[in-house]
Amino acid sequence: MAKVSKNAKTNRQAQEGSKDYVKVIKTMKSEKSGAYSFLEKIVHKDKVKEFLAKN
Repeated sequence: MAKVSKNAKTNRQAQEGSKDYVKVIKTMKSEKSGAYSFLEKIVHKDKVKEFLAKN
């Protein structure tokens, strides 16, 4: 029996819309301690500017 690649089993049409999403990482500095923290979120590529504009 032949081996089947893991990639061959995936449904390509179901994943078609996933290319429209990106991972955005925003750096925030704490005023109290001066330490940096990172906020990571997966958003639609059309909404990136809105996400970065929020505080």
